[in-house]
Amino acid sequence: MADKASTATAAPTAPAASPGRRLLLLDGHSLAYRAFYALPEENFSTTTGQPTNAVYGFASMLANTLRDEAPTHLAVAFDVSRTTWRTGEFADYKANRAKTPDGFKGQVELIGQLLDAMKVPRFAVEGYEADDIIATLATRAADEGFQVSIVTGDRDSFQLVADAVTVLYPTRGVSELTRFTPSMVEEKYGLTPRQYPDFAALRGDPSDNLPGIPGVGEKTAAKWIRQFGSLAELLERADEVKGKVGEKLREHLDSVRLNRRLTELVCDVPLPSAPADLARTPYDRDELATVLDSLEFRNTNFRDRLYAVDPGAAQEETAPADGVEVDGAVLGAGELAPWLAEHAAPGAGPLGMAAVDTWELGAGGVTEIALATAGGPAVWFDPAGLDEADEKAFADWLADGKRPKVLHDAKAAMRVFAEQGWRIAGVETDTALAAYLVQPGRRSFALDALSVEFLGREPARAVESDGQLAFGMDEQAEADALMGRARTILDLGGALAGRLDQVGAAELLKDVELPVSELLARMERAGIAADRSWLEDMEQQFAAAVQQAVREAHASVGREFNLGSPKQLQEVLFGELGLPKTKRTKTGYTTDADALAWLAGQTEHELPVIMLRHREQSRLRTTVEGLIKTIAADGRIHTTFNQTVAATGRLSSTDPNLQNIPVRTDEGRAIRRGFVVGEGYEALLTADYSQIELRVMAHLSEDEGLIEAFTSGEDLHTTAASQVFGVPKDRVDPEMRRKIKAMSYGLAYGLSAFGLSQQLGITAEEARRLMDAYFERFGGVSDYLYRVVEEARATGYTSTILGRRRYLPDLNSDNRQRREMAERMALNAPIQGTAADIVKIAMLKVDRALAGAELRSRMLLQVHDEIVLEVAPGERERVEELVRREMAGAVRLRAPLDVSVGSGGNWEEAAH
Repeated sequence: MADKASTATAAPTAPAASPGRRLLLLDGHSLAYRAFYALPEENFSTTTGQPTNAVYGFASMLANTLRDEAPTHLAVAFDVSRTTWRTGEFADYKANRAKTPDGFKGQVELIGQLLDAMKVPRFAVEGYEADDIIATLATRAADEGFQVSIVTGDRDSFQLVADAVTVLYPTRGVSELTRFTPSMVEEKYGLTPRQYPDFAALRGDPSDNLPGIPGVGEKTAAKWIRQFGSLAELLERADEVKGKVGEKLREHLDSVRLNRRLTELVCDVPLPSAPADLARTPYDRDELATVLDSLEFRNTNFRDRLYAVDPGAAQEETAPADGVEVDGAVLGAGELAPWLAEHAAPGAGPLGMAAVDTWELGAGGVTEIALATAGGPAVWFDPAGLDEADEKAFADWLADGKRPKVLHDAKAAMRVFAEQGWRIAGVETDTALAAYLVQPGRRSFALDALSVEFLGREPARAVESDGQLAFGMDEQAEADALMGRARTILDLGGALAGRLDQVGAAELLKDVELPVSELLARMERAGIAADRSWLEDMEQQFAAAVQQAVREAHASVGREFNLGSPKQLQEVLFGELGLPKTKRTKTGYTTDADALAWLAGQTEHELPVIMLRHREQSRLRTTVEGLIKTIAADGRIHTTFNQTVAATGRLSSTDPNLQNIPVRTDEGRAIRRGFVVGEGYEALLTADYSQIELRVMAHLSEDEGLIEAFTSGEDLHTTAASQVFGVPKDRVDPEMRRKIKAMSYGLAYGLSAFGLSQQLGITAEEARRLMDAYFERFGGVSDYLYRVVEEARATGYTSTILGRRRYLPDLNSDNRQRREMAERMALNAPIQGTAADIVKIAMLKVDRALAGAELRSRMLLQVHDEIVLEVAPGERERVEELVRREMAGAVRLRAPLDVSVGSGGNWEEAAH
């Protein structure tokens, strides 16, 4: 069998063999399958629709096992296909196995990508099973003095158990492993590991389609092996076995002999690497970060566990908790000013700063601050203990834009420090923003996770999430920990600076994201005034509408049921009412909004329409309740803006989420009336761009026809419809205009022909013909959309006009669904990302112009593409002129930017 081709990946060169070597071997397919069935598929999938439950479960199990077993050497074995030397001897071997579940497809490939980034050697050899590879490596390693641990869900591996070989068998999903040593095998089966394949041959194996002997179970099989000593001896003396079971044994001697050959694992598989070559090596952290981002794993604890077992992150036992030596000192009154004079004078290097305060604990003010230098000296102080000279020196340093600082989440620090009268300037790097520009697809930018990933160390934790001192930490230890975090922030800033240069995002951070974060901090502090009574009236109206919908739903069915229960709704819709079935899911037929809308069009029954109204009114009620709860003591709502959530660069908001307020519905407009001009100001002013996505698309595609449609000053959609349908502009009817509008915006959002057909209520073929006609007239758009996908497929990312990247590894996926979703994202990202960049530039230009004109008016909100300002008395005309000028001139596009402006006493009145 030694002539079968090997497809093993090359293993890294190992150091010379040394005592205490521990080899960990994993059966990749076996564990991946167990993980797939252990975790619900619906809870683990990417935005492209690729399930990831098997990958997550496998990686989580791997991290735990590496932590617990601490191997020095490591490898994972995979099956190549179901065709092996065993099927050559027995064609029905494993023939009863079910078809691979659709959700499992592609996940072994993803596990392989993860292992490659972790620098874990993996083997797959044509003609052999993973068990054979493991048997070969385990046998050789034991002979060479290794201690071997095997993680597998295949009991045939018990034959390998020996003093130097232990099998870790999953007994509950992949989270619990039982250790099978020689004594454990004997305790469970009453047999030695060497006797196990004899026993298995008699027992048969339904999972491998190996037939057993009728009437002979595990107890009888084990008894025979103990009685005769081995299968060979039993078969030689088969006549001595009495009764019907003896007859059955003699009738199935050939199948038992075949089972024995197939059950025994091969220990001489040709492999390109020896056990000594499998020494663990540090991860490729850049590649691993890319893989984890593409998998969209949101759990930061998961990432931390994975990075914690990186051989490259190992620290000496004598190293401090954060893995770096810090020459720290706790300062008393009168000591901060001279320290700053020595270490933070103009021209000196940046300082890292960490604090225990509102942005970490969620309550109180700044209670502790730590500063750290690159050379080692660091200090801790309590702001309340500063004397007058210290406080002035600290405030001067904070506000000096020429003395650089490195912070983590600088916006939050600016907002909190401002409450104590301190202004922060000169932020050289915000490590959260820097990491976002380097890895825009990741879901968390917590300091601990970034430190582990980019520095290979976990920062010391001064406080727990509830604000209490970390367990067992006294005040000195707490100060040391905070100084360690300040040093970690500084070091992380340096590490990310190099990455920013690599991806061409250093200027984007310096010129856009950092200035925007300072502006957002001021906007968050200002907030926007709210009319509580109006919002409370709205909440009551929505609550009444919800109850009315409940009554109507009960009446339409003739009985009461829980409208919030998908199970009960399924029973009503598809059982009692017999409505057409929707898409099948694991829990029944879907009742989501799209399904209800489809049912409303397929049937005359009123319940689907009532349900849609109930859900909309419930959502609006929840939105208004959230607004009321966030009205602060000053009568204003202070939302928190997020710069690191959307991969395209768009801003979002939380507490409350202002993007939840509908823009074009009557209810949404009514809610916006609850946002009013505050005391001391005369009006709210809103401004946004007209058709910014389409103008960006015209600019990027350089399509002359589309650019001309914008520059003509006529209605874009009417002009485009005239050209696509070949009729005079005055003959373009509303339906033509609607189709072209949907087409234009759909292309900017990566809409497919099927999606367009769903949106317009036409067939997919009609949608395709409409797209073809559009592309025939606007060929530059077609060429651009093709070009942007192909360029992204080659480079792995798209880019905006400012160089903001979005990484799309699925563009080259073998999975069609994932690939097509990534292609739509590639179409969308440059357009949406460029629009987001333009809005940020416009915000900065307007803010600077307001300050330069010494106006008291101020910016309050940025929601979707809209900017909301609060206008001081007597400044409205100047502010409107300034806003139009600065926004229109934010960037130069081939299709000029057009700005719409309105003003009024509330957000809705200011609409335009």
